[in-house]
Amino acid sequence: MSTEARIGVLVVDDQALVRTGFRMILEIEPDLEVVGEAADGDEAVALAERLHPDVVLMDVRMPGTDGIAAARRIVGAGPSSRVVMLTTFDMDEYVFEALRAGASGFLIKDVQPELLVAGIRAVHGGESLLAPSVTKRMIESFLDRPPAVDPHARARLDTLTDRERETLLLVARGLSNAEIAAELFVSETTVKTHVGRILTKLGLRDRVQAVIVAYECGVVRPA
Repeated sequence: MSTEARIGVLVVDDQALVRTGFRMILEIEPDLEVVGEAADGDEAVALAERLHPDVVLMDVRMPGTDGIAAARRIVGAGPSSRVVMLTTFDMDEYVFEALRAGASGFLIKDVQPELLVAGIRAVHGGESLLAPSVTKRMIESFLDRPPAVDPHARARLDTLTDRERETLLLVARGLSNAEIAAELFVSETTVKTHVGRILTKLGLRDRVQAVIVAYECGVVRPA
């Protein structure tokens, strides 16, 4: 729901004080606009369908339809809205399931205001909210038992060039673009180009999905 480059945000949390706090932080930014608030997953889905927010800040745990189910429905309805999950702890047991549901990342509820704002802008710009260190810990925590490899998913990987597969491997290991550039002896711009092509060829929305696909396809295994 962006107009004049403003980023429309839907805030979803069952606690009114939390919603109010986020609204106060976001609405002092000239490029951000809180377009709506929801107290549960069903309301979030309905508002997302009506308002088409750019970013949905979604609490993981809510009565009734939880954040994961709501995120899956919102993302499944189309690419217009990106979902950022709100968690109490950075290794919340639901984080990985939320990412598999289509969330573009997660933020801790007591995040510093400037990081909240920067995170929303980053997700709106197509990036993901997973620091490399968090990526590593998340993968090791939630994929300690390697899943069965999907042959159809593996077939999609065959569309990648050798350098793109190498880049995907490093992304899945939690390296930042700067670290990948140093590893491959290329520029960060080149890395961004490779990542963009990977997402396009695999039909993925963002870096988070690329990490998940890499592990689910057996390209890399949890340490």
